[in-house]
Amino acid sequence: MTSDTTLTAASAGTWQLGDRAVHRIGFGTMRLPQTGPALVPDAVPRDRDQALRVLRRAVELGVNHIDTAAFYFSPLRSANELINRALAPYSDDLVIATKVGPARGTDGRWTEHARTPEALRAQVEENLRQLGRDHLDLVNLRILGTDSIAERFGALAELQQAGLIRRLGLSNIHPHQLAEAQTIAPVTCVQNPYGIGASPAQDELLRLCGEQGIAFVPFYAIAGAGREGGVGSAGGAEPGEVRTVAEARGVSTAQIRLAWTLHRGPHVLAIPGTGDVAHLEDNIAAGALRLTTEELALLDRAHAG
Repeated sequence: MTSDTTLTAASAGTWQLGDRAVHRIGFGTMRLPQTGPALVPDAVPRDRDQALRVLRRAVELGVNHIDTAAFYFSPLRSANELINRALAPYSDDLVIATKVGPARGTDGRWTEHARTPEALRAQVEENLRQLGRDHLDLVNLRILGTDSIAERFGALAELQQAGLIRRLGLSNIHPHQLAEAQTIAPVTCVQNPYGIGASPAQDELLRLCGEQGIAFVPFYAIAGAGREGGVGSAGGAEPGEVRTVAEARGVSTAQIRLAWTLHRGPHVLAIPGTGDVAHLEDNIAAGALRLTTEELALLDRAHAG
């Protein structure tokens, strides 16, 4: 698909994320602070002006759901600071979702996950400071493992009651953890890895979220070596079915992957990330693709493996 800048995020439709209607194509900022691999100690910082242009262009094209985290940073750039610089003062319809749990030291190396109420509050306050806000629109508790999340989610629920957080979500979780969290506070969204070829367990979680009116927000919807690098960056061997549909449509395989993911349900929200304006525009254009029954059947076959 030749990038058509008349296509906006609105072409993907909307979903009610708590009390805010957001377009189903959003923007993930993980790759924004650096070029090359993200979340590594020796990441190469991205040109600052380029990163700011991408964020501003995303909003110009109707993106009103931005995913970030305080642990998204390179030696000279942080995603939150870039968002603050590019977009503040924030528009009333913009939802900025962040994550807490994982932690990195100032040297960029991973440290122990925040597990206590005090550590989680410190991460929430750091996000507030970096974004220049007095509250966070949406905070996702990111999990490693299958153990109980009651204490951690309860700590975030207390911060919600205190007015520091508007909505709560979960990331990288299992169905029993979703059920546990819902006994504590309403869950607005679930962020899990998902795309063509995802496991049956992730299919089941997507289905559960749809039945319960919870947004399902896939990360790594563009598979391959590039992962969240944006359209054109997905590497590795593509299934023949994906290539067939992409070639027939005259679009990239990454756009087909995004379109297929959005077709999995009206509650599915995509947050592809990139540090390139052209890739951003192609990602957003993918939201306008309406796949036929035959195309979906072919891609479902690739998904099933």
